[in-house]
Amino acid sequence: MLPNSPALWQTLLPTPAADGHKYSRGHCVILGGTRMTGAARLASEAAMRIGAGLCTIITAPATTMVYLTGAPHIMVEDYKSLGTFADTLADKRRRAVLMGCGAGREDDAALQQAITTTLQLKRTTVLDGDALTVFEDSPARLMASLHTGCVLTPHESEFTRLFPKLEGDRVSRAKQAAVQSHAVIVLKGAETVIASPDGRIAINSHATPWLATAGSGDVLAGIILGLLTQGMSPFEAACAGVWIHGDAGKHIEAGLVAPDLICVLPVILKHLLDRG
Repeated sequence: MLPNSPALWQTLLPTPAADGHKYSRGHCVILGGTRMTGAARLASEAAMRIGAGLCTIITAPATTMVYLTGAPHIMVEDYKSLGTFADTLADKRRRAVLMGCGAGREDDAALQQAITTTLQLKRTTVLDGDALTVFEDSPARLMASLHTGCVLTPHESEFTRLFPKLEGDRVSRAKQAAVQSHAVIVLKGAETVIASPDGRIAINSHATPWLATAGSGDVLAGIILGLLTQGMSPFEAACAGVWIHGDAGKHIEAGLVAPDLICVLPVILKHLLDRG
C-alpha cells in the first residue's frame, strides 16, 4: 500500500509523438444521457484536456441537438436504441469508453444491455454513476462481464450496493472488490482508495473538500478516460487521474465548481510533463 503521488506514474504520462495525429492520441466514446446532459459534456471536455485526440458523445436521437450546442471540438452521434449502443463501437479506433455519467435510469434493462454488450468487446472501459447503480439488484451480472481493462469509480454507497458482502475497512474492501471484479476500483472519498486486481493499492489524500460539488466526479471519470485513451494502463491511469483531479481542486478551492477543474488541467499537465 502506497501513498498516491506522481512518483508512481509521472514517467508513464502519455505525450504526443512528433509525427502523431489525433487518432494516434486516441478516440474515446461517452454514453450521453437524455436528462443530465451536463455530466457527459464535463467528462468529454476533461478527456480531451488531458490529451485524448478525439471524443464522441453518443446519445439518443432526441438529445443530439442538446449536445451539439456544447463544445465545438466534441463530436456527437446518435444510437438506434440504448440497448444497441455497442454497435457504435465497430470502428476499432474507438479505444476507450465511458458509461454512466448522467446516463439515467429511465430504462434499466436497456442500460444493462448496453453495458454488458459493450464489455463483451473488451474495450478499455470506465464505469461510473448510473452504470454501477443499475446493477444494484443484480451485481453478479456486472461481475461476470467485467475484465482487466475496466475501471470502476464508485463512491461509498455505490460500492456497498455492488459489493454488499465485503467486510473490513475501506482499503480491505476495495482490495477484495478489485480481485473479485478483475477491475481497477477507485473508491472515492476524502481519502480515495485505488485498488488493482493484482493487489496493488494506492491511497490518495491529495485533494480538498471543495471537490464535493456537482459534476466533480464526471470530470474525474473523464480525466481517467482520457489517460486510458492514450494508452496508459488502468491502474496508473486511475492513480494519475485521481491525483490530477485533486490537484485541480487544490488550485481553486473556495468557490470551486466542476468546469473550473477542466480549465486548470493544461497547467497541471504541463507541470507534470516538464518535470517527468
